[in-house]
Amino acid sequence: MGLFDRVSRVVRSNLNAAVSAAEDPEKILDQAIIDMQEDLIQMRQAVAQAIASQKRVQQQYEKAQSESNTWHQRAQLALQKGDESLAREALSRKKANTDTAASLKTQLDGQVTQVDQLKKSLIGLESKISEAKTKKDMLKARVSAAKANEQLQSTMGQMSTGSAMGAFERMEEKVLMMEAKSQAASELAGADLESQFAALESGGNVDDELAAMKAQLAGGSVGQSSLPASDEPVAAPQDQAVDAELEELKTQLDSL
Repeated sequence: MGLFDRVSRVVRSNLNAAVSAAEDPEKILDQAIIDMQEDLIQMRQAVAQAIASQKRVQQQYEKAQSESNTWHQRAQLALQKGDESLAREALSRKKANTDTAASLKTQLDGQVTQVDQLKKSLIGLESKISEAKTKKDMLKARVSAAKANEQLQSTMGQMSTGSAMGAFERMEEKVLMMEAKSQAASELAGADLESQFAALESGGNVDDELAAMKAQLAGGSVGQSSLPASDEPVAAPQDQAVDAELEELKTQLDSL
């Protein structure tokens, strides 16, 4: 491959890329519909011209046939009058008009076929344009949706979503800390209140117990004053049992 061919291919590639990048789908679709509408107008004009030409040929054909019939009748009239030469001339005119009518008939048949094809093509083009308009609206709606989505993604990208979410997380952590502090303060306030009430309750119990002890002491003093005085201490039952066991041991030793 020569250098010129390579450079030419690179230039064409760059031009095609530039054209593709510059194409706006909405504008291209609108222009395509406009082009199809222009083709439809030209097609209608062509059909109209073909129909007009067919009608002219139809009129010429009918006129040639009418002339042929007229000269046939004149030939018959000339023969009836005995003018054979005039009848021959009339038949010659009849033949010319008959040949013209036959030629026009062939041309007319061709034009009828052509007009029918043009009409079918016209109907097909109109159907395609209608379908293209519907498809254009759908494609333009998809283009609009794609542009909106692209703009949304671009906007979200510019919003620094990560930092925004980080701010939300920091604020959530701060709120949780504030709530924890508030709850701790409430618990401390409640504990202090409970301790105050506990102190009051415990203080009452001590006073009650102190009063009971004073009453017991007072009662004990009264009981002791009512007992008779004695110089010898009264032995406790436990001491008496020990003394009895001691006497028994002494008796056992003496018997040995």
